[in-house]
Amino acid sequence: MKFFSFPVLLFVFFAAGCAHSPDPAASPAPPLVPPQARQVQVVPDPVQVPPKPIEMPFKSESKNVDDYGDIDVPEEVGGETKAEIADPLEPFNRAMYHFNDKLYFWVLKPVAQEYGKVIPEAARVGVRNFFANLAFPIRFVNCLLQANLGGAAEELGRFMINTIWGIGGLLEPASSQDINLSKQDEDFGQTLGAYGLGQGFFINWPLFGPSSLRDTVGLVGDAFLTPSSYLNPWYAGAGTRGYNMVNDTSLKIGDYESLKGAAIDPYVAIRDAYVQYRLKKVNRKGENTPAEDSGLPKNE
Repeated sequence: MKFFSFPVLLFVFFAAGCAHSPDPAASPAPPLVPPQARQVQVVPDPVQVPPKPIEMPFKSESKNVDDYGDIDVPEEVGGETKAEIADPLEPFNRAMYHFNDKLYFWVLKPVAQEYGKVIPEAARVGVRNFFANLAFPIRFVNCLLQANLGGAAEELGRFMINTIWGIGGLLEPASSQDINLSKQDEDFGQTLGAYGLGQGFFINWPLFGPSSLRDTVGLVGDAFLTPSSYLNPWYAGAGTRGYNMVNDTSLKIGDYESLKGAAIDPYVAIRDAYVQYRLKKVNRKGENTPAEDSGLPKNE
């Protein structure tokens, strides 16, 4: 019996010792001491480079059209809108510029100067008024096409007054201070522009001078509204238009010379001036376009 009591006591002793020993899992964890933050010395960058903006469509090397193929891109230059136009026919256009330039100095200008010596200025102004009054259908119809009813009414009133009291249009009583009916400088090219059609690319035609794809189509459309186009034989109409050109040139000698003399590249200067002039002439539908003398060749 004593032999078995010793192992039993030994078992009870060890059991009691294990029951009073602390559970290592239940003991509270030692507090976490955060490590010291690493101090990094920030050295200021002496040169601040701003992020590069996203480049949307950029200009090509030609300076005339962006790389998406869009044309007639306006941009602000000195508070004014500057227009650019594609010029894929530049070799042809430059050749036609030199042709027209020689034609002006060798033929048109000498004839106009001699004509101006013979015909008094007042008579030449009357001839210009007559041809302007004769072009009434172009302005009137294009005012209607642009929904410019006020301009169409003014044109109709001008035509009646100048034709009756202005001796067939030689005088302009409609432009007097008492009546004050302004001429609407509208054509089919402007009508196409008013409906959102761009100028397309630049074309310099022989005899007709600077133009664009849109204004060339407009020139054909205006020909159907020009009374001299219906003269028979054909050279009668051509002679009438030639006489009008000589008479008009005699009243503006020096304008072309001034523009050409002030330009580094006269071809580029005339092209840009023409495009800018036509851009300003295109209005939204229903708006007036008062006539003004730009000194540039017009599509008439």
